Amino acid sequence: MMSERFKGQVAVISGGAEGLGKAIALRLAREGARLVIVDFNKEKLAKTVEALAMEGHEVMGEAVDVSNEDEVREGFKSAMERFGRIDVMVNSAGIVGPTSTSILDYSVADFDKIYTVNLRGAFLMAKYALKYMSEKGYGRILLIASIAGKEGNPFMAGYSATKAGVIGLVKGLGKEFATTGITINGLAPAVIRTAMNADTDPEQLAYMASKIPMGRLGTVEEVAAATSFIVSPENSFSTGFIYDISGGRATY
Repeated sequence: MMSERFKGQVAVISGGAEGLGKAIALRLAREGARLVIVDFNKEKLAKTVEALAMEGHEVMGEAVDVSNEDEVREGFKSAMERFGRIDVMVNSAGIVGPTSTSILDYSVADFDKIYTVNLRGAFLMAKYALKYMSEKGYGRILLIASIAGKEGNPFMAGYSATKAGVIGLVKGLGKEFATTGITINGLAPAVIRTAMNADTDPEQLAYMASKIPMGRLGTVEEVAAATSFIVSPENSFSTGFIYDISGGRATY
């Protein structure tokens, strides 16, 4: 039986229509959270919101491109109008971009696109979550990074660089808000079995999986379980930290 550790709390989950974000949303809802699911894919968003509502959870969906400041601002405003509070924000929205691609062949347009979603999006989601959390003096923020941001994956320059940027954002914000009752942490997964990596070049995927000592991909349920603790009230003395969920690949 799941706990009710998020009872009375409101959680905003970006990229929540599928993959990691959806699994995280489901886990937090089953532990009592009311949900605001943010995603740019309106069709998948509607289906996920409907499925969660059918389970009896209180949930709203906001069609938002996390790289667009106006849309992010309005999404948070709508969440506040509906629920009156934001306790948790998990930024799971992200894209992989080109794989098996040398920087010599990596277009600036591709780099700019992955930057706007992965890093600018994380910045904007954190900025507006912190705006409302600061007024209340409590909050839990988790930005999904990647093992690629720690170690660097060759032939994925955009992804590795932007996820490293997310890690830097977590560390800086964690210190900035350390005395406010708000924690900001990151989670760095190795390869997780999701729809997002279905488009990854098989050789690239095999390379990344071969780096995992456990010899397998992670699951979205494992990520959701770790997330649930990280953003819970009981995790009160940890901020600016990058948690590992990499099957032993990251041991520092």
